[in-house]
Parts: sequence; C-alpha cells; structure tokens
Amino acid sequence: MIEHTPRFDAACWLILAVGLVAIFLPVYYAFVIASQPDTAQSLDLMTPPGAYLWENLRAAWTKDDLQRQLLNSTVMALGITAGKLVISLLSAFAITYFRFRFRMVAFWAIFITLMLPVEVRIVPTFEVVANVARPLTSIVSLAGIDIGLNFSMLDTYSGLILPLIASATATFLFRQFFLVVPDGLCEAAKVDGASPMRFFFDILLPMSVTSIAALFVILFIYGWNQYLWPLLVTTQADMTTVVIGVARTLPTDNADTRWNLTMATTLLAMAPPVLVVVLLQRWFVRGLVDQEK
Repeated sequence: MIEHTPRFDAACWLILAVGLVAIFLPVYYAFVIASQPDTAQSLDLMTPPGAYLWENLRAAWTKDDLQRQLLNSTVMALGITAGKLVISLLSAFAITYFRFRFRMVAFWAIFITLMLPVEVRIVPTFEVVANVARPLTSIVSLAGIDIGLNFSMLDTYSGLILPLIASATATFLFRQFFLVVPDGLCEAAKVDGASPMRFFFDILLPMSVTSIAALFVILFIYGWNQYLWPLLVTTQADMTTVVIGVARTLPTDNADTRWNLTMATTLLAMAPPVLVVVLLQRWFVRGLVDQEK
C-alpha cells in the first residue's frame, strides 16, 4: 500500500503537469500555425492564434488526395487492429487452455518476436509482399523447375495489412488475462458439454471486453501511425496513407513551405485516433485497471 504524503502527492502532480505540457504544447503550436494566413512569418510559441483556422482546414481537406488518404489509413488501421486482436485471442486461448507438446516453446517463440520489429525484417517481408509466390518458386527452382508464378500485393490493402497483423504483445496480455480466469468456469463448461470454441465465445470473450477495448485503442493508433511500411509498398497515389500525405506537404526543393496548410493537414490526420481515444476512454482505462488486477 502506497502511503500518500503531501510531498509525494506534489511530486505526482508535478510529473503529470510536465507530461501534459510535453504532450499538448506541440499540439497547441500546430493549432496556432494552422490558424495563420499564408503571409505570416517568424511564428513562435508566443504567437497568438489567428483567424484562418477553418479556412486552412477547408483548404487542406480539399487539397490533393487527403480524403482518399484518410480512407486508406482508416482501412489499414482497422484491418491491422482486427487482425491482431483475432490472432492474439486465438493464440492466447490455445496456449492457455490446450495441452500439447512444445506449448511453451510456441509461446516463447511468439514472445521473442517482440525483439524483432518490422524494421529488422523489412527486406524479406517486402520481398514476399512483392511476390507472394517467391518462396514456392525458390524451393521449386532447386529442382531445376521454373514455374514462373508472380502474385504481388504491392499497392493493395492486403499488402498494407497482412504483414503487420501478428502481435506478440497482445498475445502475451491476453494469455496473462486468461491465466487469472477461475478454472471452475472451464470445468463447469465441460460438465455442461460445451465445446472449446463455445467456451471461448460464450465465456472468455464477454469477460475480455475491457481488455479488447484497451488493446483496440493501442493497436488502432499503432496502425494509424505506420509510415515506413506504407511508404515501401505503395507507389500509386490512391493507395498512400495520410501519414505519408502529411510528409509530402513538405517541399523537396527550395520552395517556401506553407506551414499553415501542413499543420492544418496534421490536425485533420490527428482527428480519427483522437476520436477513437475519446469514444473508448472509459473502456480503455477499465481495461488497463483489469490487467493490473
């Protein structure tokens, strides 16, 4: 039990205040810049908000392919989130409730992948996505046979989503939650003649709602913020994501940067994940608290 003293409480509030400033100061600065006219110069933190916010937001909304990019980011983020949740739930369920050889070996093999981010395996993953049949053709070519299969997932939603849907973190968290579920529930389900999948859908899933909601928020933001992978696998303008769109508002030559439109685009790109956090805030907090229990 932590003893609350005035000094301890003051330190906690100080840490929270520093964290809030570190988080919201860049957002406020983006808001200030997005509200300035094109002629504004030498903007700093002391610059007051201008009167051009809605005009700049409207210009950013109708500029280039922002609406299409927002759609692509939404599809990608939801696809990654759904894929990670489904695979992680089923993996954790199998590892926790089924007894088979090398069960823990499988768990630790999944857990070790936490040390292998996408950037580490980016080259082989790209090679597979560029031609899904490449592993098969490579094996067959050892026998001197050239089957000439070529199936590319570049510039497709499947190419954006599938390589990113495995999640050791979510699998680990669901496994830890399943371990604290009373064994009596599983035994009662067996007595009632419930199949393993019925036990999973009727008992475990309803009990896991708060954990699923908490992970949904985290995984959605993870999928939304992806930059390197979409940059590699998308070459067509109608498949780029909004994060890439924001980066491309910056000129590559010596032209002047319209920072007000860049920041307005950034604010629009921030809106969907902020909306997800706001709508699922209560479930997110409850999920984190339940994990601590």
